[in-house]
Amino acid sequence: MDTLRVYVGWDSREDIAYQVAKQSLIKHATIPVEVIPIKQSEMVEQGLYTREIDPLASTEFTYSRFLVPHLAGYDGWAIFVDCDFLFFGDVAELQQYMDPAKAVMCVHHDYTPKETTKMDGVPQTAYPRKNWSSFMLFNCGHPSTKQLTPEVVNRESGAYLHRMQWAQDDEIGALPTGWNWLEGWYDKPADGFPQAVHHTRGGPWFKEWQDVDYAAEWLAEAAEYEAKTNAA
Repeated sequence: MDTLRVYVGWDSREDIAYQVAKQSLIKHATIPVEVIPIKQSEMVEQGLYTREIDPLASTEFTYSRFLVPHLAGYDGWAIFVDCDFLFFGDVAELQQYMDPAKAVMCVHHDYTPKETTKMDGVPQTAYPRKNWSSFMLFNCGHPSTKQLTPEVVNRESGAYLHRMQWAQDDEIGALPTGWNWLEGWYDKPADGFPQAVHHTRGGPWFKEWQDVDYAAEWLAEAAEYEAKTNAA
């Protein structure tokens, strides 16, 4: 693989979350990676995103994440990841899971959130396959994945997209839990770190979410980013 493309959901309320996710991912990667933010305003300007505002959508990239195969030219492999991640693992390890028979790879969570709200007061909703789509390794050239055209992404329901009804069940491959470790849901490992911590309830960039697992590591990463930015 020449370069692994990683598309990260970007939200105007959470730029620092995106910057920390990007920095931590690149820091641990041993293969070339290209990190690309998915910004709703840019998708709208390009005519790729035309959905009406959904009051149930908790982020600006709730639906635009499914444009990744199109953005990648329906070719090769590409990752989508939410911005509220902190990486400790090397994305090079994901190459071993790139099964050409699969349309998409993800962690198969059995997850029902305990909270009724998340992040900055956004309503928390429960649905089948919740959080499967927060970290997806897309096989962009797979026939099922090619069904994710801009027209389909803009037209279809959230259930169709997030429950991955665009793929057959046996085309949805499984990744180890550590690649989408849901903070507050999974127990911390006895030693070491998960490959990718997902602060899905809310992260340390919100003042009311300072006591979550791996908050110290996230804050240290953010401080490093801020120091680099101020020095530039």
